[in-house]
Amino acid sequence: MKALRSCPLFAGMSEIEIDLTLGNISYQLVSLPSHEVYALAGMPCKYVDIVVSGKLICRMAALSGKQVEVSRLHSGNMVAPAFIFSKDRSLPVSVETDGKVQLFRMRPEELKRLIDLDETLRMNYIRILSNIDVFLTQKMKVLSLFTVREKVAYLLMERAGEQGSNEVHLERSRQEIADSFGIQKFSLLRVLSDFEKEGAIEIHGRTIKILDRRKMLK
Repeated sequence: MKALRSCPLFAGMSEIEIDLTLGNISYQLVSLPSHEVYALAGMPCKYVDIVVSGKLICRMAALSGKQVEVSRLHSGNMVAPAFIFSKDRSLPVSVETDGKVQLFRMRPEELKRLIDLDETLRMNYIRILSNIDVFLTQKMKVLSLFTVREKVAYLLMERAGEQGSNEVHLERSRQEIADSFGIQKFSLLRVLSDFEKEGAIEIHGRTIKILDRRKMLK
């Protein structure tokens, strides 16, 4: 269960500590095939699931009815942690596997036992919920207050930070990125073209090299 060490719920715990902790609860490993529907929007969050391997894609229906990708869950990510104990457990997004996925699964009452008994796990869970609030606040700011140019610059610099390099690989297509920002694909392409002309970036398909961050922010 090495993948669990990358899960924020078990942050600060060694593999031995995690194994000892899990020895006190019931859990199972669940395997899902590629392109399997994990959940549809409106379905209740029934389990505490952590991605062990593979990738889950979360999509939300736009006003037009089009499905827009809002996030991707990788190894170590919890699925909808804010809905596990909420009064309304209805998921706001539809979730589908992108390739084969393996999940670590336990019931909510097992997680409650863990956070009741272990202070580290309790604080880790509180921190996860707090970080979700920060993420949503930032997301709302980007979508509602940023110009198209600022949105694209934010995306590139955020991905550069995540990947630890000025050479950024974009997993999503141009259309998917535009949809996630609520802008037209043409507007996205125009900004990327402007950045390249100004010497801020170099574009090679889905790989974009950041040359000068200041030029993107002017």
